[in-house]
Amino acid sequence: QVHLDESGGGMVQAGGSLRLSCAASGRTLSRTSRGWFRQAPGKERELVAAINWSGSSTYYADAVKGRFTISRDNAQNTVYLQMNSLKSEDTAVYYCAASRTLSYPVTLDGYDFWGQGTQVTVSS
Repeated sequence: QVHLDESGGGMVQAGGSLRLSCAASGRTLSRTSRGWFRQAPGKERELVAAINWSGSSTYYADAVKGRFTISRDNAQNTVYLQMNSLKSEDTAVYYCAASRTLSYPVTLDGYDFWGQGTQVTVSS
């Protein structure tokens, strides 16, 4: 079983930055694609960014393009989400997910393992 631990969430003013981390432990898989999702109150969980197993290919939702950057350190089994120019609409619980596929899925059901989530609150 793969265990995912998110960290780095918190409260920040609009225009500020946060960096989320997601460390994998347990029976880690050597080649997994990873994704960051978010869920705001009353809304569905949505994919924010994703990265393939090698880090050579990434995906961003339109709402975060140019502001968020996903990256990974396979030696540390860790994926990061650098969030800049944060807006109030970025407020949500952010979830890390891992998929056994080499290339990232873009739907929730494509991911096999989930973290517990970390709250990000952006005040205007």
